[in-house]
Amino acid sequence: MQMKIEVWSDIVCPFCYIGKHHFETALQQFGEPQAVEVEWKSFQLDPDLPKGTAYADTYQYLAERKGLSIAQAREMTGGVAASGKRAGVELNFDSAIVANTWDAHRLLHLAQAANLGNALKETLFHAHFTEGKNIGDRETLIALGKTAGLEEAAIIAMLDSDQYGYEVAQDIQEARNIGIRGVPFFVLNRKYAVSGAQPPEVFLQTLEKAYAEWRKENPKIPFDLTEGPTCSPDGNCD
Repeated sequence: MQMKIEVWSDIVCPFCYIGKHHFETALQQFGEPQAVEVEWKSFQLDPDLPKGTAYADTYQYLAERKGLSIAQAREMTGGVAASGKRAGVELNFDSAIVANTWDAHRLLHLAQAANLGNALKETLFHAHFTEGKNIGDRETLIALGKTAGLEEAAIIAMLDSDQYGYEVAQDIQEARNIGIRGVPFFVLNRKYAVSGAQPPEVFLQTLEKAYAEWRKENPKIPFDLTEGPTCSPDGNCD
């Protein structure tokens, strides 16, 4: 049994990439990282961006969407890129392509079902922000899914259907229900939340507090356990 941490984020969100690395730094400092399960939840910063549409110029996109000048957009992203560098991530806004992230989120759900969620999340972030790849493009998603360890046939079958569309929509609706207005948003054991790309020490403090409470509710078995087939008093044998 593990304590669950749910993270709402979007792949084209630079602070989500930074926040992921800050959180992982805290997790490395945490005494029992194996006791934590991370679940990536879907969120779209621009759900109205049509599928198949891609902005090759991030500065133009930001200028249009936020009512900025190109110079202001460059200045804003320059500060974010500096924050990314301090966190150990490379944010290349000059080459980043802005695209609809719906299918990328569906792919992430497929990856999580195969215990590859974190690997794919990092792959998607790196592809978008560092490599300048179009994460709304079908062939790109197939290649990135394979890089993360997914089978090509499973990826194609998912993209050719509406598989995991309900789960993506459910994540987004749940975010609305609990009042999430910006990402990244981390929920620990459904009791504590951290909003934004907070410093690692903030994540660590909250992680330790949440885990202490969770451990009281879920005491450790006082021995190392190797599990195999068992029968229970209710007659179930597996």
